[in-house]
Amino acid sequence: MKKAIIFDLDGTLINSLPDISAAMNRSLEKAGLPAHPEERYKYMVGDGVINLTRRAVGSAQEMTEAMLSTYKADYAAHCHVNTHVYRGIRDALTVLHEAGIKLCVFSNKDQPDTESVIRYYLPDIPFSVLWGRKEGFPIKPDPAGALETVKLLNLSPDDFWYIGDTATDMKCAAAAGMESIGVLWGFRTETELRENGARHIAGTPEEMVDMILHGKL
Repeated sequence: MKKAIIFDLDGTLINSLPDISAAMNRSLEKAGLPAHPEERYKYMVGDGVINLTRRAVGSAQEMTEAMLSTYKADYAAHCHVNTHVYRGIRDALTVLHEAGIKLCVFSNKDQPDTESVIRYYLPDIPFSVLWGRKEGFPIKPDPAGALETVKLLNLSPDDFWYIGDTATDMKCAAAAGMESIGVLWGFRTETELRENGARHIAGTPEEMVDMILHGKL
């Protein structure tokens, strides 16, 4: 059995889309730019806050820097409003931890926001590593953060599962040399996950646990 798991955060452990979309839409409206339906943000998020902002402002790219600052302040103040942990995730994490598996998070969300939402929504889960976007490290799909997590735990990539909901996650898992599980309760489709290298697909957190602990692949 593998010794550790790296989880993506948004779309894998938590549904943060309501708070992300609300914060960005408020920021857009303040700047006189059109807001977007929440559903559209499923394809704007996942590649870090800078890319989210560029996608949100559309043709008004000259406003990206100002919008980025506005959004980051708004989201930091409102990231605990309508975000929620996906059904079954808390139980799944508890079972995996009790089985002796080290739990880690690797997110393209800024490090302070990664820590904030994890500590608010999953305070009882003993994560070994929380890795968000940090200065000096590239964002996913670059595997640098995943490989730093490997070093911190004194393990090898073969010891890890990598679990996420987007093409970015599947590409990162492959680049890091980790076995991947694409999950279907998040923001993207099974087709996207399979086309980008998902080794396995889990439809529910319970299926994910069965794959990891009981080899039901």
